[in-house]
Amino acid sequence: MTAVASTPQQQPPQDESEEALYPIAVLIDELRNEDVQLRLNSIRKLSTIALALGVERTRKELIQFLTDTIYDEDEVLLVLAEQLGNFTPLVGGPEYVHCLLPPLENLANIEETVVRDKAVDSLRKIADKHSASALEEHFIPMILRLAAGDWFTSRTSACGLFAVAYPRANPAQKTELRNAFRTLCRDDTPMVRRAAASKLGEFSKVIEKDYLKSELLQMYEDLSRDDQDSVRLLSVEPGIAIVSILKDDAELAAAKAALKDLIEDKSWRVRYMAAEKIVQIQEAFGNKINTDEIVTLYTNLLKDAEGEVRDVASMKLQGFCAGLPVENRSNVIIEQILPVVKPLATDTNQHVKISLASVVMGLAPLLGEKETVDHLLPIFLSMLRDDTPEVRLNIISSLDKIQVSKVIGQDELTQSLLPAIIDLAEDGKWRVRLAIVEYMPLLAEQLDQKFFEEKLLKLCMTWLTDHVFAIREAATNILKQLATKFGADWTSQHVIPKVVDLSRDQNYLHRMTCLFSVKALSQSIGQEKVKQLLVPIIKQLSTDNVPNVRFNVAKTLKELGKNVDAATLTSEIKPVLIRLAEDDEPDVKNFAEEARALLNV
Repeated sequence: MTAVASTPQQQPPQDESEEALYPIAVLIDELRNEDVQLRLNSIRKLSTIALALGVERTRKELIQFLTDTIYDEDEVLLVLAEQLGNFTPLVGGPEYVHCLLPPLENLANIEETVVRDKAVDSLRKIADKHSASALEEHFIPMILRLAAGDWFTSRTSACGLFAVAYPRANPAQKTELRNAFRTLCRDDTPMVRRAAASKLGEFSKVIEKDYLKSELLQMYEDLSRDDQDSVRLLSVEPGIAIVSILKDDAELAAAKAALKDLIEDKSWRVRYMAAEKIVQIQEAFGNKINTDEIVTLYTNLLKDAEGEVRDVASMKLQGFCAGLPVENRSNVIIEQILPVVKPLATDTNQHVKISLASVVMGLAPLLGEKETVDHLLPIFLSMLRDDTPEVRLNIISSLDKIQVSKVIGQDELTQSLLPAIIDLAEDGKWRVRLAIVEYMPLLAEQLDQKFFEEKLLKLCMTWLTDHVFAIREAATNILKQLATKFGADWTSQHVIPKVVDLSRDQNYLHRMTCLFSVKALSQSIGQEKVKQLLVPIIKQLSTDNVPNVRFNVAKTLKELGKNVDAATLTSEIKPVLIRLAEDDEPDVKNFAEEARALLNV
């Protein structure tokens, strides 16, 4: 759309009486300016203009101006549509809110979708501000005008307004609204039928149950059989709402049949939407559908010919299984669902495997230890060794959601799962290694101290010299957690000797890792151990020939100084900081001075 022509530039006020309104006049002038940015700025200040004009002039002049003369760029109209939704107090409150309807009605007819949608949002926002009489006199006639509009744009906008107006309409207008909505559901334009389908669910929640059965149910059945798959896929959600409402009524059978047809639709896009909503469908039916029937519908989605459908169905595995009746859930999962899931672990579509890997271990708490070991662990172990890095990563990442030792038992953890985890600790993909590093504290919680020392401690120490910084950083963080779990004496014996070795390493990056480790450990091993074991490392590295190491010594002291007693701070830490504050490198010098100020030494 083109902007209206600009008007002559506003002249400055000639006397003081006009002075207060001069900035407002400039803003109004900018609304007509040829420069889009100026018009946009003025629209954003619309509330300021309205406040200055007062409620009466806003209603009579500004709103009328916006209704009559704004034909503008979409970005300007979008801001205008949003602003008008907050205008109720600026036009005099609920008594006059109906005067906002004309400009918003115009905006609801605009060709650009985002502008129409924002106008509908604002109309929905101000709907409840209308009194019952204002709603009947102004708001509902506007909906009916939009619903009967010549252009599909107005008819699509109308679909989003029925649910907010219907509950307070009088009986005659309710009939008109239902008839109008039925007409929209049968519109010749697919875009209108799509809009009607997308809003049918919320309309079904406010309509009387008798009319839902006698009128709305037929609209739903028509939309669920529409020849456009884009309409049918939007019918899945209203189907869930209608089934939930009719759960205890004879008409449930018709709604159930229509929803089942959508789950088994010939279009993969409709089946994809059904798979996306399968858990909600399951909840909506509750005990009104046979377990075997809903499981068959779900497993058919898991076996779908289209990878995209299998992918989204796999994502819903845990949620669907959790919703099964508790009394026979384990048997249903083992006998009907897992036989379908097992082939997905080696699916040709890697996205299916990636989705499955993120949820499959969520079945373990539902099955219990024995069944998990017998039926789930083989799937889990095979996916741990999958060729796709994201599959391995998702499997490892899912371990933190369950207590593995409780679910599969200590023996299976050490004999089956642990070897696979150790293999992944040296995986070629650094993100997989990182997932293992981050999982290690959780694993340590589930293993006894002796076993951890024998099988995993060496691994943790190796990560401190990994060639990827993110791995080294994560490894230093887990040292703190291990020190907290196993105690200061254990840390002194098994961890700190490796940290001391790093302080003497030829690679300065490893010496930096040593400092990160010192910083982490200082928070967990107590003041005496810090003084005895960590301060000597710091003093040694404070004379390192690499400036970046000395800089990180100053950074480490800033934290370590908080974890020592006053005597150590004065006798050991202060001399090091004084020396670093005289360093030739400005960054080292500045940070050392900051540390001294912070520690008050």
